[in-house]
Amino acid sequence: MGFQRRSGSLLTGLSVGLLLFFSWMMPAQPASLSALAHHPHLCQTTWDADGHRYPGFFCPRLSDTPEEAYCCHTQAAGGFCCTLAEFEALNQVNLSALRPPPIFRGPGPLLALSLYSLLLVALMTADLVHFCRVRGRGRDQCRDLSPSSDRRPSRSSTARPLQASSVEQLRKDGNELFKCGDYEGALTAYTQALGLGATPQDQAILHRNRAACHLKLEDYEKAETEATKAIEKDGGDIKALYRRSQALEKLGRLDQAVLDLQRCVSLEPKNKVFQEALRNIAGQIQEKVRYMSSTDAKVEQMFQILLDPQEKGTEKKQKASQNLVVLAREDAGAEKIFRSNGVQLLQRLLDTGEPDLMLAALRTLVGICSEHQSRTVATLSVLGTRRVVSMLGVENQAVSLAACHLLQVMFDALKEGVKKGFRGKEGAIIVDPARELKVLISNLLELLTEVGVSGQGRDNALTLLIKVVPRKSPKDPNNSLTLWVIDQGLKKILEVGGSVQDPPGELTVTANSRMSASILLSKLFDDLKCDAERENFHRLCENYIKSWFEGHGLAGKLRAIQTVSCLLQGPCDAGNRALELNGVMESVIALCASEQEEEQLVAVETLIHAAGKAKRASFITANGVSLLKDLYKRSEKDSIRIRALVGLCKLGSAGGTDFSMKQFAEGSTLKLAKQCRKWLCNDQMDVGTRRWAVEGLAYLTFDADVKEEFVEDAAALKALFQLSKSEERSVLFAVASALVNCTNSYDYEEPDPKMVELAKYAKQHVPEQHPKDKPSFVRARVKKLLAAGVVSAMTCMVKTESPVLTSSCRELLSRVFLALVEEVEDRGTVVAQGGGKALLPLALEGTDVGQTKAAQALAKLTITSNPEMTFPGERIYEVVRPLVSLLHLNCSGLQNFEALMALTNLAGISERLRQKILKEKAVPMIEGYMFEEHEMLRRAATECMCNLAMSKEVQDLFEATGNDRLKLLVLYSGEDDELLRRAAAGGLAMLTSMRPSLCSRIPQVTTHWLEILQALLLSPSQELQHRGAVVVLNMVEASREIASTLMESEVLEILSVLAKDEETPVTRAATACLGKAVEYGLIKPSQDGR
Repeated sequence: MGFQRRSGSLLTGLSVGLLLFFSWMMPAQPASLSALAHHPHLCQTTWDADGHRYPGFFCPRLSDTPEEAYCCHTQAAGGFCCTLAEFEALNQVNLSALRPPPIFRGPGPLLALSLYSLLLVALMTADLVHFCRVRGRGRDQCRDLSPSSDRRPSRSSTARPLQASSVEQLRKDGNELFKCGDYEGALTAYTQALGLGATPQDQAILHRNRAACHLKLEDYEKAETEATKAIEKDGGDIKALYRRSQALEKLGRLDQAVLDLQRCVSLEPKNKVFQEALRNIAGQIQEKVRYMSSTDAKVEQMFQILLDPQEKGTEKKQKASQNLVVLAREDAGAEKIFRSNGVQLLQRLLDTGEPDLMLAALRTLVGICSEHQSRTVATLSVLGTRRVVSMLGVENQAVSLAACHLLQVMFDALKEGVKKGFRGKEGAIIVDPARELKVLISNLLELLTEVGVSGQGRDNALTLLIKVVPRKSPKDPNNSLTLWVIDQGLKKILEVGGSVQDPPGELTVTANSRMSASILLSKLFDDLKCDAERENFHRLCENYIKSWFEGHGLAGKLRAIQTVSCLLQGPCDAGNRALELNGVMESVIALCASEQEEEQLVAVETLIHAAGKAKRASFITANGVSLLKDLYKRSEKDSIRIRALVGLCKLGSAGGTDFSMKQFAEGSTLKLAKQCRKWLCNDQMDVGTRRWAVEGLAYLTFDADVKEEFVEDAAALKALFQLSKSEERSVLFAVASALVNCTNSYDYEEPDPKMVELAKYAKQHVPEQHPKDKPSFVRARVKKLLAAGVVSAMTCMVKTESPVLTSSCRELLSRVFLALVEEVEDRGTVVAQGGGKALLPLALEGTDVGQTKAAQALAKLTITSNPEMTFPGERIYEVVRPLVSLLHLNCSGLQNFEALMALTNLAGISERLRQKILKEKAVPMIEGYMFEEHEMLRRAATECMCNLAMSKEVQDLFEATGNDRLKLLVLYSGEDDELLRRAAAGGLAMLTSMRPSLCSRIPQVTTHWLEILQALLLSPSQELQHRGAVVVLNMVEASREIASTLMESEVLEILSVLAKDEETPVTRAATACLGKAVEYGLIKPSQDGR
């Protein structure tokens, strides 16, 4: 291996040595007159008086004219090329009178010269072959050794896996991949080497190399872990120490980073890199200490003011509380408060019972516990878990919400600790974060059934359980927390769901409590992984319902039926099974005829929820329609009538959007809808009753006739939007459903005409679309909704901090927003009413379909409006991730295209936005779309890459060897599609301007490069001409050789014509090209100086 690596340099050295040897062996002879006369073209090697040597040469040289073919010798300079007259005058000789010199034809010298020439040719050939092999091997290592390469393999080649027979070879392969920038591939190689039983010394090297990879990948936790493992193997590994200090610095653990750097400096005192890094970290620590010391007195003074009884209710006290909260938001300030006995002082503020002081204390505790596990555990230890949870149940709504926020922050800190664990000083005081987590959840479950807890506090407890208990992703295999909550607290959740609102002796609940309980039950059920776990859930629910249904009289049956209603709204499978229990359905029918309003309400609501489930709809259609009609006609109470009406609406809309399936007689649904709108607009009715009118409209708006009448009713729309902004959160899903129906934003696929004919021939039912559901009617309805203020109402709905805003509800809102921005002229209205701001949370949270719809709506807004105005401030950077998500292959071509167009606009705004796009790893996907067959996708991707080319990282990609990125841009600059040519030529102009080294590679990528440039310069489009002229100018300025090639072609004539036009950017660029060519001496200016 060593000989092969050095053979190239040895061959070159041997060749040069032979040449020098022969030149030194030739003696420098004085130029006699006879020798000069017989060899007039040769300037021999000479030495001057100072010992300077002048090598020999033949005239004329490349820089001389053809007439200067004779050598004139001087004593000072040895010789120079001159004309025949000058030669004869200088040497006093007439060459025409002399006989020609005899030609030396000796066989010995000729043989020696031939052998010498062959030797030189052989050495130079061997050197060239070796150079090509080494260069090809290096390129192959970067290309083929990478196991994480995402390049598309050619048809004639197969992917070669990373193979090595030893730890040393794998380590070397990893080093080569690291040099090539393939950090994932290098990481894989080092990992494989560790698995081959490496020695402790090799393990230390491999671990520190893995640390370097993680540093490059910005995974600083893993970098610190790997460097620590290397140090454990070799305590004197200075590279591992330095890399660990870099990781610790990025993690903010400066005190530990400085210890590692001090050790590095002690091992290598003269290393300037270590000294500079130590100075930087020392400066950061001093700044932090200075900041913390300056806040010491402020913290003490703020607590004195807040705890002073004489300052009660003063403006000074209010300002001190605000300053304390602001200080706690910064990590250094929070740490200072914590170390200044702040938790005990905040406990005293909580003990005062004053709402303002309690709010200040809770908000300060949020800053202390935020993203810090050890401080969270210490805070719980001081305040007591029971005390913190009990603050949820206070009557003051603001205090309850602040306590809910604090508990959410605590849960996040503890769950993060369970996920990744902590080491060092922070982890030293934590025994088991999972235990603290279960203690908190256990106290929340106890709070659900405590008498005396406010209804708002109970709702907040349910909200926390919804957010904390279920897994965030089905990919997480651990659902043990869900199973534990089901075993410990399912009965308590069912007790809240089965409660009747505000009866004496019952739990205090709000209108949203039962809905929140239903959502929690649904999420727990969905988080179960197998049939055995689901069967256990069913068994526990059925046992609870039976325990109340049997042996507790009418009150027990009422609670059991209310619990069934709660299950039907949540995990409907469990609700359907409970409905099949012996006597339950019969009791529901019997209670519908009760004279007690509360009993009727519970029974009718259960009947309504059961009617929405396909399993029960047929039974109720046959047996319950007459009952609901009787209740609607005979009941004197509007609360009963409106619920019966909703039940009829559900049954009447069973056919969905199918115009051919009508459950009721013609005109019946319009009458039902009219009555619903009447109740909706009745301000005298309570909000809880009016929301049932929205439920009815959510089902009736499947009918296009109902939609048309509804959007024409301005009073009904106004009432609907006002209700969506009220505290009645359970109405959100119904409002969103009605809006989806009115805008036809549900999924609808046009049936294949051939399949329709086949279905008719087979006498199968074929769904029919209502004539008023055609696009023209839909567009008209959208404009009426926009004029009524639908966007502001939806914006308020998105801001709702309630579990009622489920992922399904978010998806419905995303669908409506997408329908609202479909027309370009409507997008300004959506932006003006805050639609852009509302779409961001919808695009980042919810179902996959909902996030995709919201991201597509964001893309449409970004394409046609100024992104800096649509998403002001830091919000514009949040748009990038949803847009990049639309580039995935599971999205449609239209979504891909709109995402590329939107990213193009963002990439042209600022370097920070371009860096954000690069960080989201969008470049490989954009490059993939540059190869798409669809011309619009290909063009959009090229335009996006053109704007991204302003970033250094993208320029590095084009400059790297072994890729065809530059070739693709050059070829696209010669395509027929003018927009594609404009994008590619723009990118080419930008790249050649910022990276002149690329200019010399353009002639190498394709033989048609001159034709492409000439076509750009001759284009009738001024933009294409300008781009082509800039590319030519960059190439001319980059190299005289390229400039010479261009000037020898038709480009010179084209530039000359362009330079004579009126003053334009094209003219200026063409003139600059010609001026540079004149400067090189390739062309001469015309007589008029142009």
